[in-house]
Amino acid sequence: MTRSAIWLLAAGALLFAGVLVSHGLAPVLATLARAGWGLLLVALFHALPLVLDAVAIVAVFDATVARGSWRDALLARWAGESANSLMPMGQVAGPVVMVRSLTHHRMPMAQAAAAITVSTTLQGLAQIAFALIGVASLATQAGRHAGHSRHIGVFLLIAGIVLALPVTLFYLVQRRGLFGRSMRTVARLWSRRDWSRLTSRAEEIDVAVERTYARPGRALASFVLSLAGWLVGTGEVYLILQFIGTPAGWLDALALESLGQAVRGAAFAVPGALGVQEGGYLLLAPLVGLQPDAALALSLAKRAREIVLGVPGLLYLYLSERGWRRRVACATAGE
Repeated sequence: MTRSAIWLLAAGALLFAGVLVSHGLAPVLATLARAGWGLLLVALFHALPLVLDAVAIVAVFDATVARGSWRDALLARWAGESANSLMPMGQVAGPVVMVRSLTHHRMPMAQAAAAITVSTTLQGLAQIAFALIGVASLATQAGRHAGHSRHIGVFLLIAGIVLALPVTLFYLVQRRGLFGRSMRTVARLWSRRDWSRLTSRAEEIDVAVERTYARPGRALASFVLSLAGWLVGTGEVYLILQFIGTPAGWLDALALESLGQAVRGAAFAVPGALGVQEGGYLLLAPLVGLQPDAALALSLAKRAREIVLGVPGLLYLYLSERGWRRRVACATAGE
């Protein structure tokens, strides 16, 4: 764990505690307690978007060279999401964990890295589309009530540019040989070590990425499945609000989930978006008529779901890693 990650985790923890204390911890917990066993149902419901995300990964598998199945992708996605939520490395941990998980199931490294890189990029584009759908819904309602509907188009255009910029840049550097260029840069900076083997592997990943993008039908299918996963995830917010005694419409839940996920994504460097997610829901709450204690209870309910699914996910990750190391040790001993 790097020093910057420690500082970000500490800052997030302070923000998290500050937000809860400043708005009264007791009423927030009382609101959350209304959900009761409903939180378990919310955790079970989350399996639906998880499966859709896994199938979106399968869509970009290279069937000619890569061995993989939807089960392997589901386990990888589960482990990656658990790492994103609970490991102190921000959103960077998830893709790395997913690649490791796929290679543990005997998929070649280049194809595993290419599949996760491309599917993660397409999921990011799908999240932008999802956020714009939420913004459109929210802006339409606000414009209808306040008489400012003519500003909706401009607002959506600006929001789309801001959200799309980092994903577009990531896509462009991929098409220009992201992994090979990165390794060659490292080799120039630390020339005392032989980096040729790792550079060769990085270039193999670049070739696999380019091959994946060369199949637009599969890329489009992955994008559509990812967008469907984001949209289905709206049901999680809808259920939580019903369980805590704060009935809200589907469009309100859509706005909260889409924009809340956008805020969380923007805070990718903060482990678990700790504190940032809570602050985001507080900012969004007045736009849909939600009380602050209900907004914070919603955030805590989502974190409870992350723990319920994430702890077993990290346990699976540990056992998978240990089993892989044991297989490698046995193979080495046999040779």
